[in-house]
Amino acid sequence: MSLLSMLIKKDKILMAVTSFSYLASLIASVSLGNTFLSTKTPISLFNIFYLDSLSVFFVFTISVIVFAATLYSEGYIEKELSHNEFTQDKLKYYYLLLNLFVFAILLVTVVNNLGMMWVAIEITTLISAFLVGFHNTKNSIEAAWKYIIICSVGIILALLGTILFSYAFLFSVGTKSLNWTDLIAVASKLDPNLVKIAFIFVMVGYGTKAGLAPMHTWLPDAHSQALSPISGLLSGVLLKTSIYAILRYTMIANRCLGISFSSHLFLLFGLLSMALAAGLILVQRDLKRLLAYSSIEHVGIIVFGLGIGGPLGLYGALLHIFNHAVTKSFLFFGAGNLVNTYGSHNIRNMKGALKVIPFTGGMVLIGIFALAGFPPFSIFYSEIMILMSTFNQGRFILGALFSIFVTIVFGAIIFYFSQIIFGEKPKNLQVVREPLIGKLSFLFLLVFIIFAGFMTPNLINGLILSIIEALKG
Repeated sequence: MSLLSMLIKKDKILMAVTSFSYLASLIASVSLGNTFLSTKTPISLFNIFYLDSLSVFFVFTISVIVFAATLYSEGYIEKELSHNEFTQDKLKYYYLLLNLFVFAILLVTVVNNLGMMWVAIEITTLISAFLVGFHNTKNSIEAAWKYIIICSVGIILALLGTILFSYAFLFSVGTKSLNWTDLIAVASKLDPNLVKIAFIFVMVGYGTKAGLAPMHTWLPDAHSQALSPISGLLSGVLLKTSIYAILRYTMIANRCLGISFSSHLFLLFGLLSMALAAGLILVQRDLKRLLAYSSIEHVGIIVFGLGIGGPLGLYGALLHIFNHAVTKSFLFFGAGNLVNTYGSHNIRNMKGALKVIPFTGGMVLIGIFALAGFPPFSIFYSEIMILMSTFNQGRFILGALFSIFVTIVFGAIIFYFSQIIFGEKPKNLQVVREPLIGKLSFLFLLVFIIFAGFMTPNLINGLILSIIEALKG
């Protein structure tokens, strides 16, 4: 696809080919998931690529968000072209970077070698930095450099953790290997002290890329400055691939150390992220930064659920990975339309969205209730599973803190977005006609946001149950 993006000369053909290609990728991921569930056998190719339930779950999640982002990109770019923000060369450059970015993200989830996984995650940083600074403004370039520097520090720590895991394998078996299948096979024989140190490095290193506090500082700037389709991808899938990497190592650590060590780390970083997001979200005035801090909160919820554990807590955390991906991408797309329409990121400058841009206004209205965890939307159910698991285990203080932080963010999101959605339409703005292709991206994601709130799709349910077994060792 990256090569095609440079060869195809007509804009509309390039956009259409890209969208259809990722639709085919989505269909293939569904087929792959059903094949795995019917056989329950991991897929290995030349000992280089390895797909188990965790890989297939993330490949499906990525495919859903990427297809929606390419649909949305068509309408978004038409708007940018009308504002002279895009030229033919920049359009090709955008799709080249987008396709390379998606390739790197998918590579993270299918390689067997943990060193190759580290390289793939570093590639996602380098490529997405160009997408963050795409408009070449002072703020976007500053955000891109901040993103590269902070995430590079984190990725160095992750590399140290990876090397220590390799040494643990060497001391245990006597041979060198970074293949995950080799490490998991002898995980119970690894040196516990070395594994503890290595896992802390991995947790902090990849946690930086995931946006966990206090390593989160790159995230609000990058999300606010990136093109809106890219903001959706950053929040929807890039943060999740770092969680994927942490989960890979968690399976090894749990077999070596038991679940309590990783659980305590998850609870610490999860609560810290939720607390920080709850505090900072109250003082935001930039729409996309507001959504970025919400992403920090939801990554904290996922990690908190992994730390609480138990079948219900793990199920809720894994389901939340998918639910947050579709809901946050949905809202970043809406935010992109609002910013383009009002010509500002400032929430105070946006009023009467339901009257100015009716379709997007309606979608954003649905999206804010979904993101805030209001029933019957999907996020409500994954959050309530985590909370129920917390109270079922008698961990009432943790449950109370979880409830307080979620409630603060819920109130802030409803308050800020109600100012945007309702109110009087600015006199200088005409009602905006929105392209059909852009509407389709919202409707596609809305199906998952609503449907998953009533019943988890069989594919997702089966994959999550399989992942839980692997995490429990």
